[in-house]
Amino acid sequence: MDIREELERLADKEYKEFHSALLPTVDRNRIIGVRLPQLRAIAARIKRASPKGSLPELPQGDTLEETLVRGFVVAGADMPLEEHLKAVAGFVPEIDCWSVCDSFVTSLKFVKKDRERVWEFIQPYFESDRTYDIRFAAVMSLAYFKDGEYAPRVFEKFDKIENDDYYVKMAVAWAVSVFFVNAREETRRYLENNRLDDFTFNKSLQKIIESYRVTPQEKAEIRAMKRK
Repeated sequence: MDIREELERLADKEYKEFHSALLPTVDRNRIIGVRLPQLRAIAARIKRASPKGSLPELPQGDTLEETLVRGFVVAGADMPLEEHLKAVAGFVPEIDCWSVCDSFVTSLKFVKKDRERVWEFIQPYFESDRTYDIRFAAVMSLAYFKDGEYAPRVFEKFDKIENDDYYVKMAVAWAVSVFFVNAREETRRYLENNRLDDFTFNKSLQKIIESYRVTPQEKAEIRAMKRK
């Protein structure tokens, strides 16, 4: 059974409807309706069947699920760092929605082996004019660079983003809220002096307020910062 046939067999019509509603930018005909744990299991099986030290043969196909499986295979590949980064760079252009972006990024566990090298690697994506390149960089930041050491550098990058796409703005807002929880002092200073547009700034505050890891007093202080 090839990957596409397996995905079709695993399809859940109700989940397809649910997932399609969350992905308005994706053609619903590209969505089969397979849950992420099942896609990760397929990717893990492909990895186990492949020689260590090299990129496994990637499944082809243009459905959302086939793209996600490719991303999970790339993310979990057992490869030297520079080769792994090259494989990541090869996959990033395939990212065309928030689901693929965020699921792929959170699977890149190898980043922790050399954060400084990976930080260097993602720099061009901050400066790209492509929506999901920038979202990739923003989500990488909140996933792997959310501490006081990197916060000032990340915030400097956020201030230079000029892309007006909703999915870029929401990624930055999400990231700022994550930084607030993990690097409060640095993030407070940033909230007091930044170049974020009003929408992104206020969404950042909203997401901070929604966090259960923020105290009632802090929420009141953050709420008072809202731009009118």
